[in-house]
Amino acid sequence: MSAHQILKVFVTRRIPQEGMKILQKAGLCNLSVWDSDEPVPRAELLKGVAGAHGILCLLSDKIDTEVLDAAGPNLKVISTLSVGFDHLAIDEIKKRGIRVGYTPDVLTDATAELTVALLLATARRLPEGVEEVKNGGWSTWKPLWLCGYGLSGSTVGVIGLGRIGLAIARRLKPFGVKRLLYTGRQPKPEAQEVDGEYVPLDTLVSESDFVVVSCSLTPDTQGLCDKTFFSKMKKTSIFINTSRGAVVNQEDLFEALSSGQIAAAGLDVTTPEPLPTAHPLLTLKNCVVLPHIGSATYSTRGVMSELTANNLLAGLTGSEMPSELKM
Repeated sequence: MSAHQILKVFVTRRIPQEGMKILQKAGLCNLSVWDSDEPVPRAELLKGVAGAHGILCLLSDKIDTEVLDAAGPNLKVISTLSVGFDHLAIDEIKKRGIRVGYTPDVLTDATAELTVALLLATARRLPEGVEEVKNGGWSTWKPLWLCGYGLSGSTVGVIGLGRIGLAIARRLKPFGVKRLLYTGRQPKPEAQEVDGEYVPLDTLVSESDFVVVSCSLTPDTQGLCDKTFFSKMKKTSIFINTSRGAVVNQEDLFEALSSGQIAAAGLDVTTPEPLPTAHPLLTLKNCVVLPHIGSATYSTRGVMSELTANNLLAGLTGSEMPSELKM
């Protein structure tokens, strides 16, 4: 690369200004931006990446062999504004020697907070309560009206005690949780901090009052939460998923919720996203669905944008990335 070569970068969406300022100030890039809050259409993506040295993308952009071929041999780096990377054709990217930057850690606290908020909203039926106030359903005090389930004295099971899973557990413990169970590939020494008990998945599912899914999406976890899974849960238990939508078989979840197999569910992730407004899950009062807002705080999105920009620049210049995905 010559000292004066301007490198082409395609940015697949309008991103927070913190990141754009870093890219503009660096003076290394000829930035081409899909200047919209909506995802770039596939045809525009293929056109936009042609000849690019770098791609800055989002979780909604499928970067597969077709996109890599369209970009061509100049492509050095893909920097994604996300902690997840199941939208990237990792094997093909690795084969071509392209580096990948991502944003772990910086969204851990925001996602853990949102998970706790979703759990409480679901268990204590907050959306139902708000609706009753608005539609005139709030009349006199009734002993069992809008009763839900509390955390005090409960057993919480966390599937996947990684960065976010541990942050969720830390926040739930002060509510008076009696037992904290977790499952995963292996026991985690850091689980001691939250008195976590490493148990088989079947034990976690059958003994937990709250089941919180916080694992990454892999071939092993795809469709993990299915009919068999829900059939082992207590009828009074609450299911929460803030990981990836594809971890859950949504037809089986609908059946479990509508038949009373489990008490309620709270989802921040679905398949597809957005979830169609006519989807059966949205007809249920005991299912709270959020539009994938786990990391949606102003400060978190700003820091994610900065990190994504710095990862991209490092990839373009061949220097060490602040956060590189090891493939």
